Amino acid sequence: MPVFELNQNIIFPKPELARQDGLLAVGGDLSPQRLLLAYTNGIFPWYSEGEPILWWSPDPRMVLFPNEFKRHKSLKKDVLSGRFEVTIDEDFHAVISACGRVSREGQDGTWITDEVRDAYIRLYEMGVAHSVEVREHGNLVGGLYGLKIGKVFFGESMFHLVTNASKVGLWHCVDWLIEEGVELIDVQQETSHLASQGARLISRESFLYLLVKLIT
Repeated sequence: MPVFELNQNIIFPKPELARQDGLLAVGGDLSPQRLLLAYTNGIFPWYSEGEPILWWSPDPRMVLFPNEFKRHKSLKKDVLSGRFEVTIDEDFHAVISACGRVSREGQDGTWITDEVRDAYIRLYEMGVAHSVEVREHGNLVGGLYGLKIGKVFFGESMFHLVTNASKVGLWHCVDWLIEEGVELIDVQQETSHLASQGARLISRESFLYLLVKLIT
């Protein structure tokens, strides 16, 4: 499959036309309009500093249905202990900045460039992007952020500085999303960590069907 080159027109090729590795298109911009169109069509940006904007739609897709989230007893102790203070949307800027700074195994550098950070801050200001903050003794030690569109939450990134901080954040995030009526959490690509929390792979076809059903 070819990789499509985007221009100033805010349109995307069909996600089914993505390459086997999930890469669909290159170029365009990170305007709110383009980002919202991308996510509602099962497409997301992911690229490194110095690269053009790359747009992806992997098949299969890793998702977490909120009612399938695994509430492990070992983690429940941390959730109930009062060790962590968890808030929603109190410091989006700090969370996305921390996600960009934290080093990750197997990754050289970060995909959360200044351009990406500014784009998602704009979405936060529009009420589309949301963050979960996890603090210990008043210090930010974990968190995550993503987009809530309709009944879908598109998880973007998470970080932790102390053991279990991001897992506790996800626990509270799932509780909040259930209260908000969210029925699907997109985690994009397979990781053993998220699989242990109940996430699983579904086909792109099934994922796109769910997006049509859940985004109104």
